[in-house]
Amino acid sequence: MSTDARPERASVRLSARTIVTYSIGSLGTGGYATLPGLVLTYFLTDNLGVAALAAGIIVTSAKVWDVVIDPLIGAASDRHLARTGSRRGFMLIGGLTLPIFFTLTFAVPPSWGPVASAICVLLAFLGTATSFSLFQVPYVALPAELTRSYDERTRLLGWRVVVLTAAILLFGAGGPMLRRATGDPVTGYLLMGIIAGVAIGIGMLIASRTADAAANAVAPSADSGKSESAPGLRAQYLSGFRALRRSLPFRALLGTFLLQALATGTMLAGAQYVATWVLRDEAAVEVLFVALVGPALIATPAWTVIANRIGKERSFLGASILFLVASATITLAVWAPGPWIFASVAVAGVAYAGLQSLPMAMLPDVISHDERTTGPGQAGTFTGIWTAGETIGFALGATAVALMLASTGYVSSVAGASAVQPDAAVMGIVLSFSILPAALMALSLIPLSRYSLRRHDVEAAPIQPA
Repeated sequence: MSTDARPERASVRLSARTIVTYSIGSLGTGGYATLPGLVLTYFLTDNLGVAALAAGIIVTSAKVWDVVIDPLIGAASDRHLARTGSRRGFMLIGGLTLPIFFTLTFAVPPSWGPVASAICVLLAFLGTATSFSLFQVPYVALPAELTRSYDERTRLLGWRVVVLTAAILLFGAGGPMLRRATGDPVTGYLLMGIIAGVAIGIGMLIASRTADAAANAVAPSADSGKSESAPGLRAQYLSGFRALRRSLPFRALLGTFLLQALATGTMLAGAQYVATWVLRDEAAVEVLFVALVGPALIATPAWTVIANRIGKERSFLGASILFLVASATITLAVWAPGPWIFASVAVAGVAYAGLQSLPMAMLPDVISHDERTTGPGQAGTFTGIWTAGETIGFALGATAVALMLASTGYVSSVAGASAVQPDAAVMGIVLSFSILPAALMALSLIPLSRYSLRRHDVEAAPIQPA
């Protein structure tokens, strides 16, 4: 690949239109990451009567499917870029099909019985996960192709996380409100699924237009699309493993982000249970989300400023420690539950903004560094592995909560029926929302300490021709 234009791209400032169009894609990312993680397990246990352990298996199975297909989609996206000059085709398919599968996930009525309902939810959610991966994997690859500037990537991903944070607030608070709007859980979940699915799809379709801008910036060489045949499945998976093996910064960043996705996933999956059984108000889940996301809207630009001054990796460490401390304090709710929990969640929200924006801004640096040292053309391979790691982190978060509920005797119920939870189950809910994410965040500091890239590594490394 010709490298004539690459040094110039490092100094070009991204247009406001590019940043806005790309960032709107996080409306889809935020909606998909938030609503299923927040309400799907609860939908299964407290609306369809599915046992907590079975509900956890269902959510995890769909996410494991993501882990299987994400590396394949990443490699296929690289080939599609080489052949057509754009990653947009995959993104369009994902944006058009996700609203259908998302709606079907929450359209299952409790009258079908726990077994049939569980199977139908699983199949619909598998379709939703596939559609999302078709969009998300190429979407995450775009920043490395839109600009080679260390600071511009921080700026781009910072604004993306502002939209992501707003989307989490919108879907996290608005979804449960839609669920209660009809006064009937069955039609309420259906209404939520339709409106949320359409909104997610619109965000994806708008963001797909950014792929054309990235294609113009990349300008692949004439030789890049001349592969005689697509590699087999084994070769595609091996490509991802080779990327992991040769890039220590990628391994460190991915390991950190996976553990942190698991930590935040446990809090996300446990929020509705905390609202219902600890704060004794099902609607309090909306306040929890406002407490978590509201501060993040203000904090994200601040993390960008801090990162520009002291470096992304140091800022990331600071955000991780702040989240660890804030989540650990919620353990006190075992003995003294109350509204003070919102304050701890708000502090975690400030940290959460950094946990989202900073690693996402560091990933294009890792991709760029690998491209400059070993050769271009594998951004999709990196983002396929990355998305798989992120997905399994959030999936296991829901699984961890489900296992905690099952082990502490949580009582499932169907829509309209009431249940009384044993004290052990309530304690398990608190611990899954506090000490468990804190411990996972502490573990994430180990791989983070091994992340070695700095500004000069990203901007001064030699470019290797293709």
